[in-house]
Amino acid sequence: METVAVVWTAAVAAAGLIYWFVWVMGSAEVKGKRAVDLKMGSITRDKVQDKYKQYWSFFRRPKETAVASSENVPAFVDTFYNLVTDIYEWGWGQSFHFSPSIPGRSHRDATRIHEERVADLIGARPGQRVLDVGCGVGGPMRAIAARSGADVVGITINEYQVGRARAHNKKSGLDALCEVVCGNFLQMPFPDASFDGAYSIEATCHAPRLEDVYAEIHRVLKPGSLYVSYEWVTTALYRADDPDHVDAIHGIERGDALPGLRAHDEIAAIARKVGFEVLDQRDLARPPAGPWWTRLKMGRIAYWRNHLLVSALAFLRIAPKGVVEVHEMLYETARHLTRGGETGIFTPMHMILCRKPPLTPNAEDGNPQESSS
Repeated sequence: METVAVVWTAAVAAAGLIYWFVWVMGSAEVKGKRAVDLKMGSITRDKVQDKYKQYWSFFRRPKETAVASSENVPAFVDTFYNLVTDIYEWGWGQSFHFSPSIPGRSHRDATRIHEERVADLIGARPGQRVLDVGCGVGGPMRAIAARSGADVVGITINEYQVGRARAHNKKSGLDALCEVVCGNFLQMPFPDASFDGAYSIEATCHAPRLEDVYAEIHRVLKPGSLYVSYEWVTTALYRADDPDHVDAIHGIERGDALPGLRAHDEIAAIARKVGFEVLDQRDLARPPAGPWWTRLKMGRIAYWRNHLLVSALAFLRIAPKGVVEVHEMLYETARHLTRGGETGIFTPMHMILCRKPPLTPNAEDGNPQESSS
């Protein structure tokens, strides 16, 4: 009888452990996705490994890719988000970006505060129509809509993310304020001067040429409207002749579908080139802000736990073949991101606040024209 009791106790403990690993640690309420529900976006199960290999081959040399095959970058960015969206939701949450850590506050609180700053910077308010450029599954969109009361329209190149974002919007009760469309932010399906404000959070780094996406944002904004972006850039501490620096930056580029990171001192000039006025720019990661990479370092134990779980799910054919390789890629990328943060050579939150010049009357014929001030 004692043996039977021991066996039953062990079985119950094992069942509880499996439940904790799979459902609690991957709760859709907290993380956005359960481990047993991991997919690879709209890629069919039998094509995941092939798509991963194609992606890795394309982004093997990011800067060369940007020059030689820039027209193919959007398609491979789409592939990247098919591969990683569910893993991001499961392991990170519904907001695919970093935020400065805040003593005594949770990661979720720090993320929300970082997002709400966007709403404040562009002065979003009820009755306005605001554009989210590269919205992912809509975490920032919902935070900004909830804070400001503005109508937020998000655009993402990935059709799978559109479905995820719409489901989250409805579940949160914000679907009346939040709209999502599938499209390329280099050629947006919106009329000229149709938005009262715009923002992008760690998204325009996927553009081969930043001026192309900035020009599109400038086009769809109404005169006098504000645009704020959090950009991924190398800082003044980066040295192109330091092999360790180069290795870290290339690792970030390869693992995040980036056709070459830009330098911090390029951003404002590009914004002015397409017609924006630059009102402010600064690195939001600089002190007194807490380190944004802390969450990545704290996640190493979680990585091994998740790696074992993903491997088991793939072995049992619950998760598609290739998911283990994608998970390993993201862990390796997290290592490079941490190095970039600790050395100070990289920031994911170089903030630039811009304004599309307001219209001014033409002195000769009375027709309104954009101010050149």
